[in-house]
Amino acid sequence: AAAAAAAAAARAASSQPQRDSRFNEVNDSDISTFEGMLGATHVLRDPSDVARYNEDWMGKYRGSSSTVLRPASTEEVSGILRYCNERMLAVVPQGGNTGLVGGSIPVFDEVVLSLERFHNVDDFDAVSGTLVCGAGCVLESLEHTANEHGFVMPLDLGAKGSCQIGGNISTNAGGLRFLRYGSLHGSVLGLRAVTGAGDELDLLTTLRKNNTGYDLKQLFIGSEGTLGVITAAALALPRASASVQTAFLGVRSFEAVLQVFQLAKQHLGEVLAAYEFLDRDSLELTVQHVPGVRDPLDDPLPFYIVIETRGSNADHDMEKLEGFLETGMETGAVHDGALAMDGQQASSFWALREGITEALRRAGPTLKYDLSVPLPILYELVEVCRERLGDAGDVYGYGHVGDGNLHLNVIAKDSVENVRNVLEPFVYDWTGSKRGSVSAEHGIGQMKAHVLDRSQTAASIALMRQLKGVFDPNGILNPYKVLV
Repeated sequence: AAAAAAAAAARAASSQPQRDSRFNEVNDSDISTFEGMLGATHVLRDPSDVARYNEDWMGKYRGSSSTVLRPASTEEVSGILRYCNERMLAVVPQGGNTGLVGGSIPVFDEVVLSLERFHNVDDFDAVSGTLVCGAGCVLESLEHTANEHGFVMPLDLGAKGSCQIGGNISTNAGGLRFLRYGSLHGSVLGLRAVTGAGDELDLLTTLRKNNTGYDLKQLFIGSEGTLGVITAAALALPRASASVQTAFLGVRSFEAVLQVFQLAKQHLGEVLAAYEFLDRDSLELTVQHVPGVRDPLDDPLPFYIVIETRGSNADHDMEKLEGFLETGMETGAVHDGALAMDGQQASSFWALREGITEALRRAGPTLKYDLSVPLPILYELVEVCRERLGDAGDVYGYGHVGDGNLHLNVIAKDSVENVRNVLEPFVYDWTGSKRGSVSAEHGIGQMKAHVLDRSQTAASIALMRQLKGVFDPNGILNPYKVLV
């Protein structure tokens, strides 16, 4: 393990980016130009004002940008990017800054382009169920707006109180509703964006069917701000369900987690909305560190499942859920379980799953891996990492079974760097060898740019570079990320 760690450390050092000498530093003339575009109030230069834009919420990534720009219109973004493209000033688009891979943080002294002033809801059509809004709208605020009209947002994230819809789209964020409503590639109907050269692209349509040439908006979804800056979006929203039912189950093995998933699809069918799992270690950590959270079952079990159904008839849905649970008990797949009798109890079940991130943060320095792995071997990597680390770290596994997404988290007992060097690139090599994805929903950012080839072929990456050159000819947008 020591030899592997030393080799990994050497590889990590060699993968650290160097500042691109083609990019200029911001000077006084640039500041005057930006102030002429935005007004001095929205050009931040004071270190105390700029500090929060230079660091992610985990304290893992830190940049050294001296300038934050806060435009409020697509025209202003266009003017900024056109100027920066001519001046060869690198730019980092930034939303709510809630990412986990350093995608919205400067690596060096790039100009930060904040979308936080794009917070208007421009249109809501209750007949067609479409929402048009600015990229800086906070997800939770949009959820409240949707709820007022009898709809819900198609995604739900733990960071919903801070994350912005533009960032969600730029990273193709997944979350807890993915099983029911799918990815943002299906929910986003249109976008307004600005390319790295400063060209405005008005793709902002609310049409659900538009078969007129290439669907360019899809290129911006998941591109992490490397092709352009999203300023507005149109989304298709699902109707809010009249009936939401929640169950918390305990099982004896991960094989049972998969067996119960098959039963859920068979018995719950069209009302199945979420199927999440967590291991015992994750539950115990959450109970220990998150106030008010408790284990609702009598006996400790190796694995737990949170199931949610969404339908139109509470009696019908509860009958289906009770029948499913009865079958699970009879087959032996489910060892114990509880059905939420009200919203408060349902929230307490979800707190065990959603509270894991907060528990990890409070417990100590954590290494986070967001991976897609074929379902039959989804948990295998957790067990392999426990064996590989020994006493150097505590390993926790949880995630979205419905879409094959494992969240592998490790609290370092040794130094973080030593633990990282034991795990990386092993985790990515293992995932790639199983034809999995090194990033299921968090994106590539700074963290995984050097392992993109574990999940993409050389031909695919070469084509990505060509597309990058078309939309961002001088490479000023989010350099040192995704493609390196």
